[in-house]
Amino acid sequence: MVLNRFATKAISAVRTQSTRGYSSTASTEAKVAVLGAAGGIGQPLSLLCKLSPEITELSCYDIVGTPGVAADLSHIPTKSSTTGSLPSPVSWPLRGNGGLKEALTGADVVVIPAGVPRKPGMTRDDLFNTNASIVKTLVEGCAEFCPDAMIAIISNPVNSTVPIAAEVLKKAGVYNPKKLVGVTTLDVCRANTFVANSQGLDPKDVDVTVIGGHAGITILPLFSRVDGAKFSDEELEAITVRTQFGGDEVVAAKAGAGSATLSMAYAGFLFTENVLKAMRGEDITQCAYVESDLTDAKFFASPVKFGKDGVEEILPIGDLSPYEKQWFDKMLPELKKQIKKGEDFINN
Repeated sequence: MVLNRFATKAISAVRTQSTRGYSSTASTEAKVAVLGAAGGIGQPLSLLCKLSPEITELSCYDIVGTPGVAADLSHIPTKSSTTGSLPSPVSWPLRGNGGLKEALTGADVVVIPAGVPRKPGMTRDDLFNTNASIVKTLVEGCAEFCPDAMIAIISNPVNSTVPIAAEVLKKAGVYNPKKLVGVTTLDVCRANTFVANSQGLDPKDVDVTVIGGHAGITILPLFSRVDGAKFSDEELEAITVRTQFGGDEVVAAKAGAGSATLSMAYAGFLFTENVLKAMRGEDITQCAYVESDLTDAKFFASPVKFGKDGVEEILPIGDLSPYEKQWFDKMLPELKKQIKKGEDFINN
């Protein structure tokens, strides 16, 4: 009983920031697959998913370590079952990846944090060649084994890996823009934390809209919309840049030992649980990187209303302050370039 109470308290603490919506609708069965579940993001993300009452089946997949991760998680007293799959061994005659098939079949949501982490001096774009190939392979599996699942991309560079996933799904004939998203929730978490600390607010009472993309100057927090917040020009510049380059702060602090894994796992969990709540009827709006016609960039992060079938409505950006408009004009050409790089990886 003590352990059960502890698990309940832990997930309740996490959930305080997980949604602005509410519904009394009863929870239904939901399978979540985490691809890259043995990694620095994947393990804490899988732990948080295991604690969630929204999830009844948690499927962990990676190239190494997932049976152990799943066995460890399975000892936690929550209602979700847990499995861990590895790629099928090479055999003759050649056969498909049974491990990936097992992980993905029947999945409602697939979360992909797989890939290599950043090291000091690296940008998200430096990760492109390795992570692009990983995302391509995993999304090919999604197209084959769970074509109707919501796919949430965490693997960096998100500005490029989401377009990669879209092109893979198009080639397979199963692309649905309502079911493919890039997770930008960490940018919102950072913006909420930094502005709350700056203004003496409780972070749970802050909800900063962050638009654009998920790398450097393509991240644009709209601090002008935070009620009661007052910044000098220098303070606004500092908090904006810190939000844009918060990942660099963590990479430097870890001194080559990794990137932002724990905070990204938390953000990925918040996003995933909100998607599941929306699927069962709750009113959920959260920022996400999706195919969009709000700008002339094919993909763009903005507030998105989610529903039973995924992306339900992409909400308008609204008016920007003169300061935000300057960043917007700088951001858009860079974002479009990173989107094209992803598309070209598949098509050229």
